[in-house]
Amino acid sequence: MVFGLGRKAKNEEPAQPAEELTTAEAEDGGPGAAARSGNGPFDESEITSRDGFVDLGALLITPSEGLQLRLEVEEATQRVVAVTLDLDGSSLQLQAFAAPKTETLWDEIREQIGQSVGAQGGQVEEVEGAFGTELVAKLPAGLPDGSQGYRVARFIGVDGPRWFLRGVLGGPAALERPAAEPLEALFRQVVVVRGDSPMPPRDLLQLRLPKDASATPPPAAPTLEEPERGPEVTQIG
Repeated sequence: MVFGLGRKAKNEEPAQPAEELTTAEAEDGGPGAAARSGNGPFDESEITSRDGFVDLGALLITPSEGLQLRLEVEEATQRVVAVTLDLDGSSLQLQAFAAPKTETLWDEIREQIGQSVGAQGGQVEEVEGAFGTELVAKLPAGLPDGSQGYRVARFIGVDGPRWFLRGVLGGPAALERPAAEPLEALFRQVVVVRGDSPMPPRDLLQLRLPKDASATPPPAAPTLEEPERGPEVTQIG
């Protein structure tokens, strides 16, 4: 498995008043517990050990043969704001956010994504998938031959106890269910570490490099390339 560092444009998250936390609420399964049905993604309270995971702070990722992880860094603040899993020609971008104790975010966020895509001349379609209601977005994009085409992204979201996990599938996985299955399996195995500190809803949960990983790739690793900037609809806001 290979680690890489990328750059991400600055993105402001809307600030809302921080919530106070009680021990009982921290142990509650949260408003999205029924949707997860014990099949993942998981809360930290639902696992017995972090052994065997790649520890990225707010997210624990299960290693997989051929998997490459790219941590995306916001240029303005130099903070890690997303992790992208590359596998078999497809990608899955992950971001985890603080969420209200008694409300879900996914319904509202889907609506916002649809508005953003429409403003950019794109189209969205709601579909039912492995994680409930999903959103397939098509954005205008230039093709190599100079003609106009579309870039397709498939958005999945899961509400957990005081957190929301969003995934964006790209490449063949955005349209082809068989191509998406390996990344969907990895999404199900993600563990979110929310922490006990009060946070404003929609604040990004902090990601970081694994403690045993160096920011400098080893000599055997491929050269890291500057990633292309993704469509704005991959941001919540």
